[in-house]
Amino acid sequence: MPRVSQEQAKLNRQRVVEVAATLFRERGLHGVGVADIMGAAGLTHGGFYGQFANKEALAAEAFDTALVNNRRGPSDSLVSNYLSLAHVRAPGVGCPIAALATDVAREAPDSPVRSRFTHGVRGLAALVAEAVPRTVKRKRERTLSSLATLVGAVVLARAVDDEALAEEILSAARASLGSGAPETQTAMSLSNDG
Repeated sequence: MPRVSQEQAKLNRQRVVEVAATLFRERGLHGVGVADIMGAAGLTHGGFYGQFANKEALAAEAFDTALVNNRRGPSDSLVSNYLSLAHVRAPGVGCPIAALATDVAREAPDSPVRSRFTHGVRGLAALVAEAVPRTVKRKRERTLSSLATLVGAVVLARAVDDEALAEEILSAARASLGSGAPETQTAMSLSNDG
């Protein structure tokens, strides 16, 4: 069997990470196996361990990729984009914090995924802080409260089986954060490329 070039190996690795980022957000960290990921990437299961130490290492890298991919777009629409039915309906392309919070909470304290998650929460909090008016007293507390409202509303809206209730939850969160109606979109975006 011919060996894969370094360039192709790099492209294969990137594809696996991107597929894993989507599948982990859709099915959870323990709801998808290595064989599922490799199959969805169009690769054989045997090539996995040549690229990654284990599934946990892939999950950490996939989480980072999901964060970067979801921090694109205008920061002035953070709340309306985040608290939209489009975001709720598409966890595979949405915020990995909302998609994986309950899974990560069950990970070991020293888990690389938990470390990446913590970094992601800090990054999202910084984005939310940019949206909080500078005149607000105790800005950090307001920022963390806003972040909890954002993530909590999406987690709840995904969990209920009543779309009207889901929209009511999102609408209430938008109102509490002082944002208007959601924008129509097919994928959620958080903020600028950085």
